[in-house]
Amino acid sequence: MAKLLSCVLGPRLYKIYRERDSERAPSSVPGTPTSVTNPPSSSWDTYYQPRALEKHADSILALASVFWSISYYSSPFAFFYLYRKGYLSLSKVVPLSHYAGTLLLLLAGVACLRGRWRRRPAWIYPSLSIGRWTNPQYRQFITILEATHRNRSAENKRQLAKYNFDFGSWPVDFHWEEPSSRKESRGGPSRWGVALLRPEPLHRGTADTFLNRVKKLPCQITSYLVAHTLGRRMLYPGSVYLLQKALMPVLLQGQARLVEECNGRRAKLQACDGNEIDTMFVDRRGRAEPQGQKLVICCEGNAGFYEVGCVSTPLEAGYSVLGWNHPGFAGSTGVPFPQNEANAMDVVVQFAIHRLGFQPQDIIIYAWSIGGFTATWAAMSYPDISAVILDASFDDLVPLALKVMPDSWRGLVTRTVRQHLNLNNAEQLCRYQGPVLLIRRTKDEIITTTVPEDIMSNRGNDLLLKLLQHRYPRVMAEEGLQAVRQWLEASSQLEEASIYSRWEVEEDWCLSVLQSYQAEHGPEFPWSVGEDMSPEGRRQLALFLAQKHLHNFEATHCTPLPAQNFQMPWHL
Repeated sequence: MAKLLSCVLGPRLYKIYRERDSERAPSSVPGTPTSVTNPPSSSWDTYYQPRALEKHADSILALASVFWSISYYSSPFAFFYLYRKGYLSLSKVVPLSHYAGTLLLLLAGVACLRGRWRRRPAWIYPSLSIGRWTNPQYRQFITILEATHRNRSAENKRQLAKYNFDFGSWPVDFHWEEPSSRKESRGGPSRWGVALLRPEPLHRGTADTFLNRVKKLPCQITSYLVAHTLGRRMLYPGSVYLLQKALMPVLLQGQARLVEECNGRRAKLQACDGNEIDTMFVDRRGRAEPQGQKLVICCEGNAGFYEVGCVSTPLEAGYSVLGWNHPGFAGSTGVPFPQNEANAMDVVVQFAIHRLGFQPQDIIIYAWSIGGFTATWAAMSYPDISAVILDASFDDLVPLALKVMPDSWRGLVTRTVRQHLNLNNAEQLCRYQGPVLLIRRTKDEIITTTVPEDIMSNRGNDLLLKLLQHRYPRVMAEEGLQAVRQWLEASSQLEEASIYSRWEVEEDWCLSVLQSYQAEHGPEFPWSVGEDMSPEGRRQLALFLAQKHLHNFEATHCTPLPAQNFQMPWHL
């Protein structure tokens, strides 16, 4: 009877992984061709095959789940339509409620045959799991899952790692309070979250009286509603259930490749806000290549998942890699607001240091697009990390948000972003002292504020300028700033080289000036180098620094970055 109840309440099982081939796995990378002489069996061959009863019941409930999500998002319009047509009167609502109740009973009966407890939608309740009870594969899986929850030994976890199932039932592998240093530190995160840089008030100098607060209340309520409905979903479309449902086959296949071909290890981390973060770690420390000793933590874009995201680039380059999904993406819980994002990144870094055994000096943060927020937060909060690489990222969200919204909404958009969705990448990055590399997509259609052909509207330029102006304020005076802007306007490598040679940049001289200053004054930014320099010298030094901190990639926003373009940032 206990086993039957376990099948009733158990999670959905997606896949049973193949046994790993130790000779092949370390050299394989998702998305790359495998050996012709010894081709592996397809990752789809080992998908869990439910019995007919469970399979058909699951299809019905999946379809109902999609309709529920569509009705949820369209409910305001449906309510308005029903009101206009007069269908909300008591005489018509009662028959409709009868139909709805009958439909729910039918769905509950289907759930009885299939038996699955899901976090969403909430109206599906488990009962007698006939289909699962008759399937020996599922009974074996549920036995291993229960044993792991009772005893989280290494062997039980190894056995559980052979299965891919609803991540909500995966046991927690690492807790944010686990490191002993957190309990002793006063500056560590609390249950409310880690520290964020707060935006300055929109109207500085205005007395914060009770009357002013009352006047601002309608605007604050409107901003809150916009951020928590339309705004969050526009900013992070990957958190929308319908999109995840459509991408599910691709995500399952990508995860299978990471596990089966790269020996990836999945883990659940619990952040300080209670959200559970889905991660995947690929360990390359046992290989001869030195880059395997470095860990690259990958921060995905607003519709990116580690299963199919930017983790492939450092994997192809031979690094150890730790990927993670934003809150609300795939197996991660929560919603991707800035505070939750920072909380998630904090527990990911702590996991890398205290559980995986990497020193901060061996950790590189690599981010694509909107992932630049969590990457720059980690750089600001963990200043000892080795380097930061930002690919197709931006300095601030406000200009990009204004680009896609009507001009009449300018005030509302600015207020909403600053109060609830403030992705202040440049401000956070300027608080990091280590090496930084920016990768600018020359045909980027997402982070440009006009058209992709207008390369000067790429917000990656502003990120570079703000970083250089913070670190080298004397060099980036009028002459240096003008020279760097001309260099950023170049539309090809040939034009870049022409500008570089026009100002006769002597790289050896620039390098010696910077090394001499560092030896005398130390590495702490900002530097006063260039204070007594000629305008020609400042131009040379500014162009030299810009060329070291920003590399161009001739591609659009979503083009995968080749491994040969993944380079370590320049540093003295």
